[in-house]
Amino acid sequence: MRPLLALVRKEIAVLFGSPVAYVTLTAVSLVTALLFFDHLRVYNQILFVYTSSVTGGFEGGTVPQRINLQDQVFVPLMEQLAITLIGLIPLVTMRAFSEERARGTDELLLTSLLTPNQIVLGKFVSSFAFVALMLTVSFVYPAAAVLRAGLGAEHLLAVYVGLVVLGCGLAAIGLVCSAFTTSQLVAAVSAYAVAFAVYDLGWLNPFVGERIGRVLSSISLQPRFSGFAEGILSLADGVYFAALVAVGFVLARLSLDVVRVR
Repeated sequence: MRPLLALVRKEIAVLFGSPVAYVTLTAVSLVTALLFFDHLRVYNQILFVYTSSVTGGFEGGTVPQRINLQDQVFVPLMEQLAITLIGLIPLVTMRAFSEERARGTDELLLTSLLTPNQIVLGKFVSSFAFVALMLTVSFVYPAAAVLRAGLGAEHLLAVYVGLVVLGCGLAAIGLVCSAFTTSQLVAAVSAYAVAFAVYDLGWLNPFVGERIGRVLSSISLQPRFSGFAEGILSLADGVYFAALVAVGFVLARLSLDVVRVR
């Protein structure tokens, strides 16, 4: 257990020893705050229009049901932050395996006290911890605003959980791409391409038919985490992301055997 914890600490130290970590943290924090407060500003303006006496004196309770935090703030926020994570998380995971391969230090890891499973687990745990930290930091201002107003706390929690599991799924994709190359650039670009491709496969429905379209939709990222924006914590969606991480772990573990064969 100690060698595994040492590897996790080493990976986290390497992450924070690079400017990429700080740039990513800053970018996600700024983007989250700007998008959230922009959507919240528009939402408040719409409420003002429906409740202001200038517009005809609407009484309380006459605001249309479609004007709510879920549809006006959390749903569009989720969609925009998902695209942001697809672009930024590969920058965090690109060096995890590829840098070790490029420097030849992967052989040292394989001959250390760590088993191949522990090596892969250490890389995954450190990356997931950074993703959770990144999203926690980015949600400080939105959480403070929502909780202070006494509105949408449950939805905000669901949004956070959804983004964390999405971030871990994207990190798993990035780690697999890093595990099969020695180039950090190739790892980042391939992770971005794969994540963007599987984000929403619904556009293929007109070409593959309804039955295959349902299968493609079930393995797409977007339909699986969209429920979190509605405040729904679904076990099925949680299992999907857990399965995505498990598949990523198996493929990354397989890459170590491929290197040995070579």
